[in-house]
Parts: sequence; C-alpha cells; structure tokens
Amino acid sequence: MANDMTVEQFIAGFLGASIIEVVASISGFICVLLLIRRNIWNFAFGFVQVTLFVWVFYNAKLYSDTALHVVYMGLQVYGWWNWTSNKNQQTQPIIERGSMANIGLWLAISVVGTLSLGFYMDNYTDASFAYGDAFTTSTSLLAMWLMTRRQIFNWVLWIVVDIVAIGIYFQKGLYPTSLLYAVFLILSGVGLYTWHKSYKKQQMQV
Repeated sequence: MANDMTVEQFIAGFLGASIIEVVASISGFICVLLLIRRNIWNFAFGFVQVTLFVWVFYNAKLYSDTALHVVYMGLQVYGWWNWTSNKNQQTQPIIERGSMANIGLWLAISVVGTLSLGFYMDNYTDASFAYGDAFTTSTSLLAMWLMTRRQIFNWVLWIVVDIVAIGIYFQKGLYPTSLLYAVFLILSGVGLYTWHKSYKKQQMQV
C-alpha cells in the first residue's frame, strides 16, 4: 500500500520513472510559472506537457485523464488565440471575473461531469479510482476552459483538483507527477493571489 511506503521506496520509484513523465512534469512546471505571469508562452510548454501525459496516463490506466489531455491539446491552441486577441494597453491578457451565477453554473457542471463520467468508468472499464479520476478530469477540463477565457476562478478549481490528483497519482506510483501536482498546488495559490491583485489594478485603470 502507498500509505505504508518508506522513503527509500519513494525515492526508488521516483528515480525509476520514465523519461517521458519527467519531461512532461518539467514542462508543466514551466507552463504554470509562465501562466502566473500571464505570459502567452505558457501554452507552448503546456502543449508539450499535455501531449506527453497522454502516454503516461494511458499506461497507468487513468483513461479519463488520458482523454482529458487529448482535449487539452486543442485547448492549448485555442488559449493562445484567445489571449492574443484580448490584451490591454500593456499587451497583457485582460483578466475576467465571473458572477456568482456563473460560478454556480460552473460548479454544477463539475458535479454532473464527475458523476456521469465516474459511473461510466466504474461500470464499463477497468479504470483505477473511477470517480476520483472522473472528478479531476471534469473539473480540470472546466478549469482549463476558464483559464483560456482568462477567468480568475480557474485558480480556485485548480487548487481543488491538485489536492485530489496528488492522492491518486501517488497511489498509482506516478511519483514525479504527484510531486509536480504538489508544486502545482502551491503555484495555484500564488496564481490566485497574483491574478486577483492584477484584476484590482486593472479595474482601477478603467
């Protein structure tokens, strides 16, 4: 059991990770750093990350995550276009904040997506952690969409997703990925703070 793992076993598993998983994790780390700074090049590193993770998650039998990252590939391209088309006078992407009605709708989409996909994966595939995987898939897809639309709330969703994902990936032995998502969790908190601060400054300039 992962809960009984020793430090030596964790290090051995980490060092034995595939080079594809390591490169994907590094690309993801760079992507989030650039995202926090609203640098459009986050989408280039993001594309590399999600493409490699398609292979990683398929081999780990995390099929929901596999499908999610295929969709991510298209969203990376869309996000690049959307950010390029919505810049302020300082050539930075304009940040948006959704209404409470929008947030309620987004949360409802996450719940429905989790239950629907989780039921299918649990009953018709050999997927591991069917409902947990379905939650990270549905909510990550929503968060990614909101990120491409420059919505602050994307960071709130990423924080919740990262917490759940860390547990799943650790138990599946994806140690570089679980460590990456632990870093993502910290960076998501920084991203939420930074974007909120930038949004307030943006509103003062209107």
